[in-house]
Amino acid sequence: MKNKKGNINYMNAFIRLRTISSSIFLLLIFLLLNSPLFTQQNDESSRRDTIKYGTESEIANLIQTLRTENIDYLDDELMVLIQTSRNMRILTSVFGFFGDREKKGLEDRAVKAITEREDETNETVLSAIDYLGRVKYPEAVPVLKELLNTEERRFLANGFRAIGRAGSADPDMADEAAEFLVDYYTYRNPGSDNQSIIITAIGDSGSLLGIPFLTGIATNTNERIPLRTAALAALSKTGDESSLEAILSCVSTNDPNVRSAAVAALGPFSGELVDSAILDAFRDSYYRTRIAAAQASRDRRLEAAVPFLRFRAERDEVANVKDESIRALGAIANSEAIDVLDNLFSERRNSNQVRILAGEMLMKIDAAKFFSKIVIELNEAKNGNQTNLYNGFLKAVGEAVVDGDTTEVERVASGFMLNGAIVERLYGLDMAANNNLKGLSGQIISLARDRNETLSRRARRAAETLGIEIPDV
Repeated sequence: MKNKKGNINYMNAFIRLRTISSSIFLLLIFLLLNSPLFTQQNDESSRRDTIKYGTESEIANLIQTLRTENIDYLDDELMVLIQTSRNMRILTSVFGFFGDREKKGLEDRAVKAITEREDETNETVLSAIDYLGRVKYPEAVPVLKELLNTEERRFLANGFRAIGRAGSADPDMADEAAEFLVDYYTYRNPGSDNQSIIITAIGDSGSLLGIPFLTGIATNTNERIPLRTAALAALSKTGDESSLEAILSCVSTNDPNVRSAAVAALGPFSGELVDSAILDAFRDSYYRTRIAAAQASRDRRLEAAVPFLRFRAERDEVANVKDESIRALGAIANSEAIDVLDNLFSERRNSNQVRILAGEMLMKIDAAKFFSKIVIELNEAKNGNQTNLYNGFLKAVGEAVVDGDTTEVERVASGFMLNGAIVERLYGLDMAANNNLKGLSGQIISLARDRNETLSRRARRAAETLGIEIPDV
């Protein structure tokens, strides 16, 4: 009887031991499956499976996520997918994703979509046309000419835009594209909606062969205003001195839209006449002309414009004029311009937008000099619950690239990563990657294991940039 009872106790203990072991095993499996390393690996594997086997909606949603996260590690898989797919939504999504980044690799597939367009949807062909233009693929010029010669109106606008951009990468193809576009405009009927598109495309090509045609339109007072302004913008893109006289002649025209377009077109040019025309444009009562003057001053780094830019940044009644004046001061960046920006930033009675933009310019000019000053204002904005101002300064600090001593940058980045909200931690990681802050490896490794996928992924990217190895858990 005693032995029988002992056996029962032994069996009960064994059962309890098995139950405990199973629980521990299940707990270990749970922890493994929920570890950041496993989650990230599983996430990447899942994304690759989506590309291989997913529906059009699933793939399109994935591409939108890749856009948002600004990552490209699945580009090769997408290239493979697009070679055989004829699904409209997949093709347009991939062409758009690559085209927005001007990423090459899909040229042959895009050409095939155009030359075999009877087997493709209109949306696919249009996205292929746009892609070839965005990546400036010169070999596409003959293909696009053939397409435009069919005069299929559904493809004209996109075709005109693409052929100019595609030709710009090669001088011979640029000339061929410009000649074709001028001939099309002159002797065919592209439609009034396409005329300004053709004019812009001639400028995009960069060919000098289009200058006589463009100057003729720009200086023709009987021509429609939108076409004249388009021609002036196109002449500016060529940047050739032979077009300067025509542009200057439009600076004093009666129409304010043509005036502003002419001033904006002066950016690539130089000389006393150009300087005088830009400075005089700051006095124009039409706000777009003042904006154009600021932009031209920025493009030319026109130091003589600094007093005008200071006046506009401080007193102009139009916010966009102030913004463009501050950006111009940032581009000129001589000692006088820097002093103006410093005063605009430091004056707390100025609008948030003025202070934020001035701070961004100062950080781009000399982040080492102004970093601590902007951090002080960042903390002041936080203590005062000035959310918009804080977020603006946070962006300037988070994007800083400091030459020289990075002690203060490391202190701020470490604080962001240890105690900040998600956005602050992301900026802290960017600061570490951009300023080679290898001393923050502990915080970076910790964030690489965070449950937040965006944070974890950004931390791993920072670790890769800095050469930091993340140990397996």
